[in-house]
Amino acid sequence: MSIRRVDITATGGCQCGAVRYRAVAMLDNAHICHCRMCQKATGGPFAALVAAPDDALTFTRGTPAVFMSSERVERGFCRDCGTPLFYHSLDSGRTNLTIGSLDDPAAFPPHNQMGSEARMPWFGDLPTLHDDGETGAANPEWAAAIARTSRQAPDHD
Repeated sequence: MSIRRVDITATGGCQCGAVRYRAVAMLDNAHICHCRMCQKATGGPFAALVAAPDDALTFTRGTPAVFMSSERVERGFCRDCGTPLFYHSLDSGRTNLTIGSLDDPAAFPPHNQMGSEARMPWFGDLPTLHDDGETGAANPEWAAAIARTSRQAPDHD
């Protein structure tokens, strides 16, 4: 599968706003990785990632903390709020950004998945789960209290 470079600007950052980034090109490799290392790095059942060429990516606010998850891979995150931001293989020339940290995550739907040896056995059941609707619909007072005290940064600079 050939990975194509697309000249499009994508921005994103962490939950608290301490780290922001901008990519002036992206690769069409949006994917989900189910491996245990990605599960641990994101705290979720998989990592959703899409890459930017290293020469197209700049951090516009703050500097991410980095954890060397192996000899060849570093993972970036916000040292203040803990948001996972990227997976960077040191010899690939690209940085896989976490799709959830993008300002417009819907713009990068995954095309494939990998790490299936660690995929949760219930992953295929997700579309059949009961949908409780919008966040806070069942408890509007709770949702309003969270909204009033939220420290989440907006999805833009």
